[in-house]
Amino acid sequence: MRITPQIRQATVADAGMLAQLAARTFYYAFADMNTPENMQAYMSKAFTVTQLTAELSDPLARFLIAEVDGVPSGYAKLLAGPPPACVTGAKPIELVRLYVDQKFQGSGIANDLMQASFDEARSLGHRAIYLGVWEHNHRAQSFYFRWNFRVIGNHIFQMGSDAQLDWLMEREL
Repeated sequence: MRITPQIRQATVADAGMLAQLAARTFYYAFADMNTPENMQAYMSKAFTVTQLTAELSDPLARFLIAEVDGVPSGYAKLLAGPPPACVTGAKPIELVRLYVDQKFQGSGIANDLMQASFDEARSLGHRAIYLGVWEHNHRAQSFYFRWNFRVIGNHIFQMGSDAQLDWLMEREL
């Protein structure tokens, strides 16, 4: 069933809610493909209120929160930092994260967050967008291919003690 969320920019006041949402969605996406130890090692650093407060305070970062009837249903993070060498688009920005809560999967919220991310990136003057996606995350890869991203390279994502290969993907805006 198609659900149309309200999408807004997150603020530092959202750090606690975002830490919970980020941890829950990340766990759902990857727990069955990683050891509990590696999941815990990564999540205990990446999804704390302190960490999310710092990320929300970063002037180069933008978080978008999708809400359905006031309930957080997904989020995206954009980061305007230096891109990897394989990124060739003009004025690129990274889509660092895009996750939808399990109970809202298949409702269209991921598409709405992607479109909102494109709109936000354009409003900031960016003309290309890139991301990393785990080589074993076929569902996400399919989603990104539907949005016309193309593979341009790879890099290592450290998940606890496991060095995982991420594909780098890019598209023009």
